[in-house]
Amino acid sequence: FNMSLGINLLVELAKKAATVLGGQFDIEIVEKHHNQKIDAPSGTAIMIANAINDTLNNKYHYVYDRHARRMKRDSKEIGMHSIRGGTIVGEHDVIFAGQDEVITLSHSAASKTVFAVGAVNAAVYLCGKPAGMYDMKQLVQE
Repeated sequence: FNMSLGINLLVELAKKAATVLGGQFDIEIVEKHHNQKIDAPSGTAIMIANAINDTLNNKYHYVYDRHARRMKRDSKEIGMHSIRGGTIVGEHDVIFAGQDEVITLSHSAASKTVFAVGAVNAAVYLCGKPAGMYDMKQLVQE
């Protein structure tokens, strides 16, 4: 689970964009990480895709690689692309590509400190709250 405030805000912005643009815009997610990262796509990219798909009533499927696909893009897909290189901490772009316009939402982490700061902010937010289930969405919406 990504504790970055910026990533969690990006998720909320992507959900809003999907509500407004869904069905009219193609959706692609590009994530970049360091060359030592093993998983692809990243858990954060999957979290973003799942949030968008939930917003669109789970009508979309995920496409992870196009090199073997010899067909036009399906309108009900979310493409996910992984780049690995150098010491990139983490970058995520959510692209909404429509007729004659493209909207890109981006987040870039320059260090792993952003994840610790997000965790501390979450702890401060929870201080004094009654027992219950919380997530980062409440933190970025208040």
